[in-house]
Amino acid sequence: MKIVHRLSTEVEFFRQNQDALGRSSLSPLQKCTSAIRVLAYGSAADAVDEYLRLGETTARSCVEHFVEGIIYLFGDEYLRRPTLADLQRLLYIGEYRGFPGMIGGIDCTLNDINVLDRSPVFDDIINRQAPQVTYSVNGREYRMAYYLTDGIYPKWVTFIQSISLPQDPKAVLFAQRLEAVRKDVERAFGVLQARFAIVKSPALFRDKAKIGKIMRACIILHNMIVEDERDGYNLYNVSEFQQGEDSGSSHVNLTYSTDTPSNIQNMMSVRTTIRDRQKHERLKADLVEHLWQKFGGDENNN
Repeated sequence: MKIVHRLSTEVEFFRQNQDALGRSSLSPLQKCTSAIRVLAYGSAADAVDEYLRLGETTARSCVEHFVEGIIYLFGDEYLRRPTLADLQRLLYIGEYRGFPGMIGGIDCTLNDINVLDRSPVFDDIINRQAPQVTYSVNGREYRMAYYLTDGIYPKWVTFIQSISLPQDPKAVLFAQRLEAVRKDVERAFGVLQARFAIVKSPALFRDKAKIGKIMRACIILHNMIVEDERDGYNLYNVSEFQQGEDSGSSHVNLTYSTDTPSNIQNMMSVRTTIRDRQKHERLKADLVEHLWQKFGGDENNN
């Protein structure tokens, strides 16, 4: 009802009007319910005809205006970039799980490798607008955070993949730990698919821009649901998400200025650093050693 109220007061499409004969148009609740049913159940647009008394064309229009309204009204709050505090917490969680400098995972399901060069993932880093991160692995200091990925991604400093067919105990432990952490991405997307069938089913809209807006709106709605139900969660380990007094070696440099104007030479230099395969291999080797030192004697690894 919070969503219905905001849309009906701030988006013209969802306002209820009357025609010249005094007959009321579709109510905001009808339009929002129609859109949410299509998103949640992946139903065809004409499937809500008998239940909500609106036709296929109107239902499609409701979905399009609904996702645009969700992004416009709630995107800044529920789909924002991490703050410095958020980034520090992500670094703490990554180090707690054995991967200093790790800020998350990327899965090829969500990021097509064929358009990686056009992806905005590293735009802030290249433009020197991203916060600077420092962390230590195996006694060596690094200054660029990374994501855990699968083997399809290139060997860049910002991507760390598992080891295919690991042979020695260190490699086996590294692969086990990395793949366990990467399950977070698959679980998160699995929850999104379970909650919004339109994400799981074949696309009902052929326009790529509309599909992108639907995905963003579903993520925003998911985050709103998480916030609304958070107090009822009782199956997670709180200590994993609460930063202790000793936050390890991973830190966000609060003195680093992100307002420094960049130029093409600096941008190309950063781009070259991101793609440095030698640094990638060195970081990966240091992570293998770090994980062995941290968890090598733990009999519960398997």
